[in-house]
Amino acid sequence: MSSIAVYALGFLAQGFFSARMLIQWIMSERARKIVSPNIYWICSLAGSILLFIYGWLRNDFSIIFGQFISYYIYIWNLNIKGVWPRIPVIFRVAIFALPLAALCVMFSQATYFIQHFLHNSQVPLWLLVFGSAGQFIFTIRFIYQWYYSYRRHASYLPVGFWIISLVGSGIIVAYGVFRLDPVLIIGQSVGFITYTRNIMLGVKKK
Repeated sequence: MSSIAVYALGFLAQGFFSARMLIQWIMSERARKIVSPNIYWICSLAGSILLFIYGWLRNDFSIIFGQFISYYIYIWNLNIKGVWPRIPVIFRVAIFALPLAALCVMFSQATYFIQHFLHNSQVPLWLLVFGSAGQFIFTIRFIYQWYYSYRRHASYLPVGFWIISLVGSGIIVAYGVFRLDPVLIIGQSVGFITYTRNIMLGVKKK
């Protein structure tokens, strides 16, 4: 696949992520509080699938790593909101199995994976660790969101979620600068305003 097509795929993924933030922000402003709309999680899942493929084509371990955990938390939120059961079974199985299938491919081609992803000449070890740390922090926000929501038996986006988002996003943008990756730089920078505004709404509500 050409580099233009790969970048187009990455920007499409970030488009879904940007759309989810914009819609959530508008709905929160109208409600004068932080809301967790269905479309937020639908766009999250669609963007995650595309970004996972983008990371695979870019041989970028940190991007793939960042999608694994949050992917299933998106599904959990869609399930608790009653959206997931309404999706045809064949699509649910395919969506649910995608990361697991990729993991099986990685294990079956371990040597190739190590050489092209973990020993990528364009991504030195320190940068790989730095980028993975950013993705890990960015992923933790969804673990926190899941735990917070699980205890309340409903889907919420608490203030802590947005604070962690701001920190993780800043690291990913820095990683994107080092990698000269416009998809990461532009895609993550868009969220700064939304994260900050949700923190303000959450604190004001409290």
